[in-house]
Amino acid sequence: MADLPPFRVLSPTAILGYGFPSASFEAGLAMKPDVIAVDAGSTDPGPFYLGAGLSFTDRSAVKRDLRHILTAGRARDIPVLIGSAGGAGARPHLDWCTQIIREIAAEEKLTGALAVIGADMDKALLSQALAAGQITALPPGPEAQADLIDSSSHIVAQMGEAPLIAALDAGARVIVAGRCYDPSVFAAEPIRRGYPPGLALHMGKILECAAIAAQPGSGSDCMIGTLDAEGFTVEPTAPERACTVASVAAHTLYEKSDPFHLPGPGGALDLTATQFEQRGARKVRVTGTTFIPAQEHIVKLEGARRTGFRTVSIAGARSPDFIAGLDDILQGVRDRVADNFADMQDGAAQLLFKVYGRDAVMGALEPLRHQPAHEVGIVIEAVAPSQDQADTICGFARATLLHFGYPGRVSTAGNLAFPYSPSDFKAGAVYEFSLYHLLHGADPATLFPLEMSRLEAPA
Repeated sequence: MADLPPFRVLSPTAILGYGFPSASFEAGLAMKPDVIAVDAGSTDPGPFYLGAGLSFTDRSAVKRDLRHILTAGRARDIPVLIGSAGGAGARPHLDWCTQIIREIAAEEKLTGALAVIGADMDKALLSQALAAGQITALPPGPEAQADLIDSSSHIVAQMGEAPLIAALDAGARVIVAGRCYDPSVFAAEPIRRGYPPGLALHMGKILECAAIAAQPGSGSDCMIGTLDAEGFTVEPTAPERACTVASVAAHTLYEKSDPFHLPGPGGALDLTATQFEQRGARKVRVTGTTFIPAQEHIVKLEGARRTGFRTVSIAGARSPDFIAGLDDILQGVRDRVADNFADMQDGAAQLLFKVYGRDAVMGALEPLRHQPAHEVGIVIEAVAPSQDQADTICGFARATLLHFGYPGRVSTAGNLAFPYSPSDFKAGAVYEFSLYHLLHGADPATLFPLEMSRLEAPA
């Protein structure tokens, strides 16, 4: 393993569609990467995009990024790997991203083997797994329920590097994969070539968000990692950014609850012996990270289901007496709305208020909640089984709050200021995560189907 040459991975952007400076990308290409890899997704935007089968990034922006990445990769004949295609990595997202890739291939006359790897889960298989006790909660979430599997519009599993390696073994030069463990697309080719999995996956953990792990951080700029048998270095390609021990170590802990053990598909990274070392002004060297294989292969499941439809109204208030009595006023509005709509009484519909400037971000956990604000923003939200019901409940609540009488009220013309006309906005379907659980005993060879084709159209 000591004879392994340096292996370079270029990460252009934190999320496909976030963009990157052309100069930074060209600087990265000048360092002769062996792979270009990009993470295209996240659960951070919430369950809507998985449930609805839509991308949270703009198509034109994604196509711009992919054009640069694909043309550079094919010109150098190096693998291009895209993980969590379309944002959430379900079949509609995968097809959406693959269509963009084929458009670019036709426009730029690109050729080569294309691999598409699905991550969608069969509901019957999951129901059997649930009955067999193979689906467990991901703390602090609740136990999985059969009806939540059945009602989900899309369910994906988070693949590790094994399906990607299978595609590379099959000769793929462009890989577009469904939902992926974020480091996998960066680690797959080096692991395939015999580099230590712990180091490759840790490097992928840093590269997944591109230059966010630099100072100043940016998700819209490039980062390159160089791996060898003993460790790896990471550095941004833009000269105005620098990796520091603090920035790289901090990103290692990003989205993790245990600073020493980072679980993923098939095992966990062990950071108990990890060392971070500054190399010059802009690079950090990382050594000591190892990979501990799990006794069984476990993957994370993500599912989303529709729970109703949403309408919102945004209003502002700055009357001191109104703000002082806001809790009682909002409760009065809730009571009046509930008295008028049966759906509110049986729990089929909800009326929610978010008070910005007081506790909209942290809710009951807000420690400064009782400090007076000179103005507040109020988001009125109605969620109901149909859009018409949500519209009606939101409109009724908005009008009630506007004219609600309270002790000492002076502004009888209305309690609220509305920045928009019309005041109410139809937000459409509402989704919730129905599954955020672990599937035990999964076989990555059969769980993630591989489809091979050509970038170019048949002659």
